[in-house]
Amino acid sequence: MATFDSRQTISKFPWNARQAWLLKFEAAVAFHALEMSQQISDEIGKPREEAYVTELMPLIAAIRWHRNRARNILRTQRMGGRPWWMIGRSLQVSRVPLGRVLIIATWNYPVGLLGVQLLQALVAGNVVVVKPSERSPRSQAQLLNIAQACGLPNDVLTVLDSSPQAGRDALEEGGFDHVMFTGGTATGRAVAAHCAETLTSSTLELSGQDSAFVLEDANMIKAAKSIWMACTMNAGQTCMAPRRVFVQRSGYRKFLEALAPHVAGAKPLQLIDHSAAQRCEDLARQAVASGGRSLSAVIDGARAGCLRPLAIVDCPVGANLVAGNYFGPVLAVVPVDDFEQAIGFHRQHAHHLAASVFTRDTNRISRDCELSGRLGVSVITLNDCVLPTAHPALSIAGFAQSGWGTSRGVEGLLQLTRAVATTTTANWLPVSDIPTAKIVQGLSKFIQWMSHAKPVAWKNQSVNTPQNRTRATQEMAKRPLNELSK
Repeated sequence: MATFDSRQTISKFPWNARQAWLLKFEAAVAFHALEMSQQISDEIGKPREEAYVTELMPLIAAIRWHRNRARNILRTQRMGGRPWWMIGRSLQVSRVPLGRVLIIATWNYPVGLLGVQLLQALVAGNVVVVKPSERSPRSQAQLLNIAQACGLPNDVLTVLDSSPQAGRDALEEGGFDHVMFTGGTATGRAVAAHCAETLTSSTLELSGQDSAFVLEDANMIKAAKSIWMACTMNAGQTCMAPRRVFVQRSGYRKFLEALAPHVAGAKPLQLIDHSAAQRCEDLARQAVASGGRSLSAVIDGARAGCLRPLAIVDCPVGANLVAGNYFGPVLAVVPVDDFEQAIGFHRQHAHHLAASVFTRDTNRISRDCELSGRLGVSVITLNDCVLPTAHPALSIAGFAQSGWGTSRGVEGLLQLTRAVATTTTANWLPVSDIPTAKIVQGLSKFIQWMSHAKPVAWKNQSVNTPQNRTRATQEMAKRPLNELSK
């Protein structure tokens, strides 16, 4: 269990020093961006140009966003709304660092994801320990070396070995105030179990097996291109990319016509390993055996970790492919009667990070305040997939089997701090006495007048309390069985 004194970090890395570091860090990352993109390409097979656009550009934008806004987000705030009976007292809320933060990094966006997590943890004033991914150690070492060279104080950033054992050892040793993990749900559960032993808070961004919804009024050409790009970006190894797309039947044929050229022209993509590619192929073949069909009419076998992207259309909603438990460039296309049916199918699955909706009536969707709750996601993109989520102010929060906690944006930055409330009572204000019955009676009348108090009638039986549930059970037990069946 950590016993962290936030003054240690704040004194070593005060705001002026953090601002200077952010300025240097942005300049250095921008200068080395193409070189870093090439390193990513060499290490995990992502094309250099794609690495630059999907990782380095968003990271540079995030650094600048924090440089311009973080201090204001984390400033001490005087809180308004004081009740009249608290005259002479004021309240302010400050944000202080959590302490010692462990980041267990992932490989699929080795610089983009780790870069923002590192950035936010440091800007919030924490001491940071990073366990790089064993699959992308060189790319992440390059990023961490640049961060250190831009003026981080000693002992503010520590880098562990990239082996899986190093992560397990760090969790076993403990001493952290917060743990950030990005990766699969199974490993996330193990991380959560370790954190639970010491009541250490955590941010778990786990598997996303997300949905796209194409409504009948959508621009089918735009929808097909956007969804296919998201499906194949980073060889389908993107947590917020759609695994399944629900298309209204009235627009289904047009959508398939728009999607077909993209699928036909797809070239084999390199996945992180052969087992990932083989699982994608196996699930696609199972879906075809269950009644689906490959839009390109063929399914090429996975070879040496490579797989030609696939769209399995007319996919049975019960197929394992629709569940989305894979990491690669395969898309399940499911026809639906309407949006409500699509949401129902979507809710059968427990991994939700983001959802995409394609429609011309964007106002109707954006005004539906209940939609995000029904979809169980923290991000909804209208008429696009994935790319809009690169906005540095956008936060991502796992839900259900996709984890918990928030990263990126305002909420992600705040999560790496804790709130401290400080009240000040004026010297002239006397210490309050315990109120008398007469004073309480007078206060009650005054508050009722202020609140326009009105009586309300209720029945105790309608309140869903444990006592009432027990009473109802007892009464039911006394009734004959023939009455209970009525």
